[in-house]
Amino acid sequence: MKPGGQQPNMQQLMKQAQKMQQQMMAAQEALAQAEVTGTSGGGLVTATVTGSGDVVSVKIKPEAVDPDDVESLEDLVVAALHDASRAARALADERMGPLTSGMGGLGLPGM
Repeated sequence: MKPGGQQPNMQQLMKQAQKMQQQMMAAQEALAQAEVTGTSGGGLVTATVTGSGDVVSVKIKPEAVDPDDVESLEDLVVAALHDASRAARALADERMGPLTSGMGGLGLPGM
């Protein structure tokens, strides 16, 4: 109940919730289309992922390839993917944060 004993207008709350859901869906779609990159080895390996975390590409510079040391290249690829994933999470937090904290002013706890 609101201060003063009045109950919140349920129709208004439902409209706000629907608007919030539309904003959330739009933000998720934008994240799925956004791309971020991560690098390792001073740029020897670059990984590109979408904001939703799907791997788009991995680029490896020729000087990173040593047939006698494949393990180092594997480590560089993993590190670049981790860096890209971190960037994707940061982007998601930036774009989704306002929508998930406090339910956008509905007076409801964050999700």
